[in-house]
Amino acid sequence: MIRETAAAMIAIAMLLGACGSSEDLVEPAQDEMVDGEMVDGEMGAGAEGMEDPEAMDGDMSAMGEMNMGDINATPADEVADADLQTGSFELLETRPTGYDDLTGSAAIARSPAGTTVTIDLVGLEPETDYIAHLHSGVCSTTSDHYMFDPSGPTTPPNEIHLAFTSAADGSGAMTAENAAIAGPEGQSVIVHRSDLLDNKIACAQFS
Repeated sequence: MIRETAAAMIAIAMLLGACGSSEDLVEPAQDEMVDGEMVDGEMGAGAEGMEDPEAMDGDMSAMGEMNMGDINATPADEVADADLQTGSFELLETRPTGYDDLTGSAAIARSPAGTTVTIDLVGLEPETDYIAHLHSGVCSTTSDHYMFDPSGPTTPPNEIHLAFTSAADGSGAMTAENAAIAGPEGQSVIVHRSDLLDNKIACAQFS
């Protein structure tokens, strides 16, 4: 979980210039600790309003609404009363070397409870940090991250991000949940290494 948190924070720092997103980064609302109790607050400029990194202790929940996925969440294909779409990952020409054998699948479930996206991959570099994003449009076109509010921030919960660290055998999986229901333009998922966001590895298009 500590590695997943690190991956998420690296990705947020690099996100503005990555993956074709053209929106300005807007800092999201963030809870803060006051006298030992959580209260609503807003992040100020820079790091103002963020929790002490040591206090986070690797817990993603310390990032408030900055949900980058939960490996223990109900996978998309098991969500009740959902409209389920699936797709297989296809390699992209922008991928770094070493990913020619990558395969995997993605699924998106739209239900009365919101949106769930699950990815499952093999052929990754072992013990490496990755991040994936729900995109608007299909894999064959240059597309931006899917945003629930096009004028909102380029971070969750206004976007769906999945941060994870691959296992020693090169496998990796993650599920992200969002209380809002994604529109039909959310058609694909693209995965990157967290330290090489410009080098998109693979894309899965839903059908």
